[in-house]
Amino acid sequence: MYTKDTQIRIRYGETDQMGYVYYGRYAEFYEIGRTELIRASGLTYRDLEERGIMMPVTRLEIKYIRPIGYDELITIRTSLKKMPTAKITFHYQILNEKGEIANEASCDLVFTNSETRRPVRPPKELLETLEPYFT
Repeated sequence: MYTKDTQIRIRYGETDQMGYVYYGRYAEFYEIGRTELIRASGLTYRDLEERGIMMPVTRLEIKYIRPIGYDELITIRTSLKKMPTAKITFHYQILNEKGEIANEASCDLVFTNSETRRPVRPPKELLETLEPYFT
C-alpha cells in the first residue's frame, strides 16, 4: 500500500451555516490528496497532461462519520491499495485534529488519452515508483 498524508486548515468559506465543512467540499479535499500523492511519486498532473493523459473520475463513494469545523487542521490520508492499471482507485481518510476519522471515501479514475478519450496504461515512471509498495 502506498500512502501520503497532506494537512490543510479549514477556511471559513469551506463551512456551512452550522460552522461545519460543507459536504460538497470533501471532493476538493480528495483532489488535494491525490494530487499530492501523485506528486510524491515523482510526477504531477501537469506532467501527465503534457504527455496527453487525462484522468477523469468515474466513481466517488463517500461516508461522512463526524463533522469538521472551521479552523481545524485536518489530515487528508490518501492511499493506493492496488497497483493501477488503466484504472486507479484512491482511498481517503480525513482525520480531524484529534486524529479521529471524520470521513472516508474511495474514488476511481481512468488514465485516458486526451485526444482519443480511450483508456491507456499509466506512465512507466509511476508504475516503477509504486512497484516496491505492492511486492
